[in-house]
Amino acid sequence: MPETPTLADLVAPLGVSQFFQDVQGETYRRFEGRAGRFADLLPWPSLNAILRQHRLEFPRLRLALDGTPVPMESYTDLVPTRRSGTVPRLRAAPFTEQLRGGATMVLDAIQELSDPIGDLARGLEHDLRESVQVNLYAGWGVTHGFDVHWDDHDAFIIQVAGRKRWRMHGPTRPAPLHRDVEQPERPGEPIDDFILEDGDVLYVPRGHWHDVTAVGEMSLHLTLGFSPATGIDLVSWLADKLRASTVFRQDLPRFGTEEERAARAAALRAELEATLTADVLDRFLTERDSSAPAHPRVGLPWAATSGLLPDGDETEVRFLVPRAVLEEGDGRVTLLADGKRFVFAGAAAPLLKALLDGTPQAVKRLAELSELDRGTVRTFLGELTTQGLLSIG
Repeated sequence: MPETPTLADLVAPLGVSQFFQDVQGETYRRFEGRAGRFADLLPWPSLNAILRQHRLEFPRLRLALDGTPVPMESYTDLVPTRRSGTVPRLRAAPFTEQLRGGATMVLDAIQELSDPIGDLARGLEHDLRESVQVNLYAGWGVTHGFDVHWDDHDAFIIQVAGRKRWRMHGPTRPAPLHRDVEQPERPGEPIDDFILEDGDVLYVPRGHWHDVTAVGEMSLHLTLGFSPATGIDLVSWLADKLRASTVFRQDLPRFGTEEERAARAAALRAELEATLTADVLDRFLTERDSSAPAHPRVGLPWAATSGLLPDGDETEVRFLVPRAVLEEGDGRVTLLADGKRFVFAGAAAPLLKALLDGTPQAVKRLAELSELDRGTVRTFLGELTTQGLLSIG
């Protein structure tokens, strides 16, 4: 099985640390690569199977032409179900006719429909420490699917097949947000104009205006979007923490005296400042990571049996929480994952560290790493499975 690309693969020849320091959030960057290196992420037969086998409702699956959505009724039927309601069914002939006419196909959250892309998203979430959504864009014409725009998230664009023209206009407002006090001004002329080739990767920070145009040939790319934590996220987290404070829960003295309102403001400020300790960023980011949900993966038939795992020690298991946190101390190891807290004996630490990178691990290797007997390791892995943190393969 082909290896899943990592963050290091996407930003080479830069190192990951250099990417974080000099590029992320600062500037766009194109990373040239070998043609065909991403072909195994989504071969055309796999995309055809997704379109054939799934009920893909608008707007998850949509077509766009010259910046305007194509009416879904022109390529989709709504079929009545036996019990109630309707389900979408793609009409192949008008769908492909729209594509031949220059429309761009967009399929959101394709990481939920493709194992190779799902593995890619899980690996990047582990490395970036942020949730990753992957959207697909495919086109064959010479038009553009979307006008010049900026996104409220960072993105890696992976050119899986074909080519596409990108024009970068740069930012007109530093670090804009989806909900902001003002919108960025429209950009001027492009500052860069290039063709993204098969095998290339492009990183685009949020707020950087861009437009994309087909070049009269087939193009398939994946957009891997993620939203790094901001100060606004931290303040929202603090607001929830301050619900534990009586002072913050009390009604404000709207009709009190000037002295009473000043005293309440001072009390609120004092409690807020008390929460802004030197380690507030670390506390926030740790809790953000530890509350990130597990990726859904069901290990049937074994997960539905009392044994939970196949008998063989060559069985491979996979941890499903890319941003789990481990804390060690006092001879114990604490696992913070999927919004839950688990405390184990310190002997479990090597086993957990091996699992947390998200790659499949054989039961036999985990037993060797932890120096625990086979039965104890299998019981431990079974418990993680019952908590939804582990799956087969």
